[in-house]
Amino acid sequence: MTTRTLPKASPKAAAPAELDLDARMALRLAEMDGRCRTAVLAVDINSAHIPIDTLEIAAPLPLTPTLAPNPYSTPIAGLLHRARNRIVVDGWCRDALHDDQGAICPIRAIRLEAASRDAADDACVLLLESIQRHWQAATIPSWNKQQTSAAPVLLAFDRAAELAHNRSL
Repeated sequence: MTTRTLPKASPKAAAPAELDLDARMALRLAEMDGRCRTAVLAVDINSAHIPIDTLEIAAPLPLTPTLAPNPYSTPIAGLLHRARNRIVVDGWCRDALHDDQGAICPIRAIRLEAASRDAADDACVLLLESIQRHWQAATIPSWNKQQTSAAPVLLAFDRAAELAHNRSL
């Protein structure tokens, strides 16, 4: 049996060179990759005994959009929120009051949800004010025709409802 002895370090031995930032990051990345591989293996090993038949399958998400409850306590803000929800449910129409598929324009949504003509008129005034704060438009129908999707229309309803709520209308 032979034994091997290591040479003794001389007192003038150089200290290890210090690594620059890129080298340190590369080492950390390699270390994290190893940890991630270990974690994935641990999950696979720890869940291997669970039979697939006993897993609960979550119900699929609904295809129809879910509507948020009315967050406003004031009547005009509530009306604007309901009109917004009606556009989400029925669909948005750009060139007419309504189309063959049942989609509706913003003014028709307000009129359908309003309890009175005065409430509908007040809501339309606030919607137009909200639109004119952010876009160039003379009327609600002219602005509505310029839109290419329902997203800005819904945003205008949200802003108008918030405006009505802040004014306690």
